[in-house]
Amino acid sequence: MSRFIKLAATWFGTGLSPWAPGTVGTLGAIPFYLALAQLPLWLYGVTVAAFSVFSCWVSGHGEREFGERDPGKIVIDEVAGYLVAMTAVPCTWKTVLAGFVLFRFFDICKIPPARYFDRQMKNGFGVVLDDIVAGIYSCVALHLLKGFL
Repeated sequence: MSRFIKLAATWFGTGLSPWAPGTVGTLGAIPFYLALAQLPLWLYGVTVAAFSVFSCWVSGHGEREFGERDPGKIVIDEVAGYLVAMTAVPCTWKTVLAGFVLFRFFDICKIPPARYFDRQMKNGFGVVLDDIVAGIYSCVALHLLKGFL
């Protein structure tokens, strides 16, 4: 189980990158998004919701495995956030790139309530929920920019 948690939490090792593990983890989310983008919207939504809950569970166990609170090597939360960001967005190279840039921006800025979840919630939900909020902000921005992309 320990091996599974570490593999999932680091999103197949992308979180072990010595440089910007959150960014590398988000890049690792793109192939998963491309596979899910083929689903009907309702199934995409159900899958992303279930994956987000799974991410909370993995992140909580990952914190215990790594012996740290919200270590940078846990990047499954970035994967969940990026999938939220791309909800109902047309799947083109421009939207994939814009979604990546916007998600990283909002994830780094931690605009409230993301900051609250990041700083106040001391469990797997806190690890993931700030990224979900960043994903929601990114999704809204992408839909507003859709005509330009």
